[in-house]
Order: sequence, then C-alpha cells, then structure tokens
Amino acid sequence: IDYYLFDVEDGEQPLLKFTAYLPDDFPRSGEFLTDTPGGVAMDYHMRMLTYSLQTDENGRGKDLVVRQNPILMNMTTEEQNTPLILARNVTDFLVECWDTNSMQWDAGWDATNMLPPLVRVTLAFGSPDSAQPPQVITREISFPSATMPTAVQTPNFNGSYQPSFNLPGGQGGQGGPNSYNPYGGGSGSPFVH
Repeated sequence: IDYYLFDVEDGEQPLLKFTAYLPDDFPRSGEFLTDTPGGVAMDYHMRMLTYSLQTDENGRGKDLVVRQNPILMNMTTEEQNTPLILARNVTDFLVECWDTNSMQWDAGWDATNMLPPLVRVTLAFGSPDSAQPPQVITREISFPSATMPTAVQTPNFNGSYQPSFNLPGGQGGQGGPNSYNPYGGGSGSPFVH
C-alpha cells in the first residue's frame, strides 16, 4: 500500500503525496527515462510525487516544491536535497478532499482503497516584507477513476470465468448474446471477452 498511497497532511508541514503514471514531458522526466551504463533503457514513468513546502534559500519565505522517485525505489539524495521549485513566496498550501459520507471538504484522506472524487488545492502567495494581503488561488481537481466491482475481482471457480453481476442488457451468467456481450454465456460487461 505504501507504493500506491494517496496521502494528504495538513498543519505546519502540509503535504500531498501520490503515485501517477507521468508523461515524457513531465518536469525532470529525463532523469527517470535514461540509458544505464550497460545500455539498458530505464523506464520509470510510474513515480511517486511529493508536493510540500520548504523554507527558501534566504530562510525568510517558503517555496512549493515537488520531489519524485520511481515507486519501487527510494528517493535519491540529490532529489531530496534539490527538489523542483514550483512556486516561491507561498504563505499557505492547503489540500482538502471531498468526503462523500459527510458531503463536505476534509483536510485528510483515510481511505486506503480509493482516491477522493474531488481534491481542492489552495495556495496563498505573498512576500514576507509586504503589508498587502496574500493572493489566494484555489482549484478543484476531479480524478477520473473508479474501483473495479468485487465481482470482477473474484472469479467463479467453476472452470470458466463468468462474473455474476448484471449490467443493462445482460443476463448475468445465464447466457445468450446481447448488446454488451455478442458472444453470449456471460455477463453483460463489454470488458469480459
């Protein structure tokens, strides 16, 4: 579970940490898509991303940074010591998750087998020397994901795989072709055959 953890922490050391399949043009991807001395291409598109605040080089303000590492490897010392700086003069970094049970925003996420349906990220910017109020930017992000139904995860052990759930137009394990399953003899799911 540590490799695919979705972690949100609030307070003095706010943090957003998750695993994602990253495209070639994601910042610093060149460090993870390289040839080794033996000529073997290393492809680490699946990486753990850690967004956090750290004190800037002057020791007066904070920077929003991201660190990344392949999911089955520890973070390198170089990545730990020199993360990618995304924003400077950040006075606040707040990540909230939409809780479908309470129907409100929560500053944590405890579910271990799912992603939150919505995440709200708030960043506040301001110079430590400025008397002006900080500029606040808030964005809501929807994750296009869903868990697989239990019936798909658990096969029937009768010699063949036939999920026992029904979808519209299907007849479950009763057989017969339909609009979702032209082959007959199984679920109405278009993903079975």
